[in-house]
Amino acid sequence: MRGETVAAIDVGTTKVCTIVGDADDFGNVRVLGVGVVPSAGITKGMIENIHDATEAIRVSVEKAERSSGRRIVRAHVGIAGAHVSSINNRGVAAIVDRDHAITAEDVARAIENARDVSIPTNREILHIIPRFYVIDGQNQVSDPVGMYGQRLDVEAHIITGALAAMRNLSRCVEAAGVQAECLVLEPLASAEAVLRDEERRQGVVLADVGGGTTDVAVFMDGAVYHTAVLPVGGFQLTHDLVVGLRVPFAAAERAKLDYGHAIASSVPADETVELEAFGGDGLLRVHRREICRILQLRAEELLEMIQAEVRRAGYDEMISAGLVLTGGSSNLPGLLPLAQSLLDMPVRLGMPSGLSGLADILANPAYATGVGLLHWAVRESAPTEALAGARQRPAGQGGVGNVLQGLRRLMRGFLPE
Repeated sequence: MRGETVAAIDVGTTKVCTIVGDADDFGNVRVLGVGVVPSAGITKGMIENIHDATEAIRVSVEKAERSSGRRIVRAHVGIAGAHVSSINNRGVAAIVDRDHAITAEDVARAIENARDVSIPTNREILHIIPRFYVIDGQNQVSDPVGMYGQRLDVEAHIITGALAAMRNLSRCVEAAGVQAECLVLEPLASAEAVLRDEERRQGVVLADVGGGTTDVAVFMDGAVYHTAVLPVGGFQLTHDLVVGLRVPFAAAERAKLDYGHAIASSVPADETVELEAFGGDGLLRVHRREICRILQLRAEELLEMIQAEVRRAGYDEMISAGLVLTGGSSNLPGLLPLAQSLLDMPVRLGMPSGLSGLADILANPAYATGVGLLHWAVRESAPTEALAGARQRPAGQGGVGNVLQGLRRLMRGFLPE
């Protein structure tokens, strides 16, 4: 049976993408409509002008509604920004009756106890994601429900964000006429669209290189172990060209898209191009290799920042599956071989997958977050054996989700199968 219509809104620094979809008769995610507009009022993933951001979201939603013929009432919304941080914590629940198997309520108590972390009053828990469970010392239990034991521990990944940033984003979405049903950290959403199960098990770094930020997530043993948001993205690549070549931003963006390459030595040394320039002449002739040299320096810095973040978290020796690059700025030619050479690990481009319907419109890494949000929304809307027809939220999201409601979805979505 087909699932209900759901929507996802990716509010990025360069674009706002709204996607409408459902699940087809075979359980595949079907895209019904898409609305993409240039972003406004957003810098490095955070709202800087509520009116402009609201208008961009409203136009994107209207385009998706016209494309799909469906009214968007509520949506899952992606969130990023340097304000996001994460920690790992353990929760414990005692099983009083040793003759009864562990229930979902027992697991919910353990997850709720994992929430007991000290965070400032201006921050709020966005997600609590179980990494694995321990029953009476037995490690790496993926699903404890139905098993026996007297002590249940859960290792949880806890993601927090600035309360003001979360409220500003929700306000913009709701002012555009859509209920922000759930805020989802963007690298987790992108992972839904581009990562393979084997990569998650063997250890992989996902880097979603967007317009204003690069979202990083580390997966091992099938679960998320670390998340971070780096304040560098495609905007910085373009801005470096503005400064280095002294050209307007629009001209620098066109130069990046038309002539850019992450390995300067791969383009002919004598090739020149004309760009719009400041000053009276109006045109500037530059060597293409100079454009690429500027881009390569920033690309190398970004890749080194990703590597440093993984090392800081202590997981750099456990990443067997290497790096998956996605996001709009990952389309820069030469970025993949540069990353493979610089980081000395396997690297591939993450393309959104698992779609039918209008899937060809979204066949680009730039739409990984939006597609992942749609996967997330479809999974939550699907009835389960325990919660048929119930609408669920991620445990701990925004302080409004019920832990027990979100428990089965989290276990299904983030732990190894």
